[in-house]
Amino acid sequence: MDESPGIAKLYSVLIAGEYAAHSRLITELGMAPDVDSRIAMGRLAASEMNHFDELAAELVKRDIDPVAAVLRYVDVFDRYHGTTNPKTWDEAMVKAYVGDGLAADFYRELAGVLPADARDVVSTVMSETGNSQFARDWVRSRVTADPALRWPLTLWGRRLLGEAITHAQWVLAAEEDVTDLLFSSTTDLAAVSRFFDTVTELHAQRMADLGLG
Repeated sequence: MDESPGIAKLYSVLIAGEYAAHSRLITELGMAPDVDSRIAMGRLAASEMNHFDELAAELVKRDIDPVAAVLRYVDVFDRYHGTTNPKTWDEAMVKAYVGDGLAADFYRELAGVLPADARDVVSTVMSETGNSQFARDWVRSRVTADPALRWPLTLWGRRLLGEAITHAQWVLAAEEDVTDLLFSSTTDLAAVSRFFDTVTELHAQRMADLGLG
């Protein structure tokens, strides 16, 4: 397959992220206060596994073992989830909504600079899932009922963003092929900063949608 080596590495990073996200959601599902919440979180976890399967198929086409790809990159995602472990269901709901949105924002920005075939894969597989809307509705109702929750949940949302950017930067620093793939069209070193600025702006909009910020 005649393509940039960064494509396969990007898919490998993304599939590790999907694996880690699915595992995290299954763990946090145990915090759910009722059956409706368990079902909604289960659907979100299922969507992550669907994304995993799509990426696994792309890796197999390139003679790459999906499990090996997960093992190579999952540590950085485990560290992210380890530093953003929710202590309450409200925090888990903010993380579910913000985390799903951050992933969609990252990948939407990436898709714009990818070759056509890779752009289609990333746009389809990594789009924001409608299943996270239940988390938005939960947080909005909780903040409306108890305004004292707004500030601590706002701080939590900011922490999620900061950790996500830090860990994304680690990946870019470690994988030059991925960095070259995403930013080779410009020699402007500020391009990476603008990329993260855009993600930050979109995050602020999503926090406002939660009634936070």
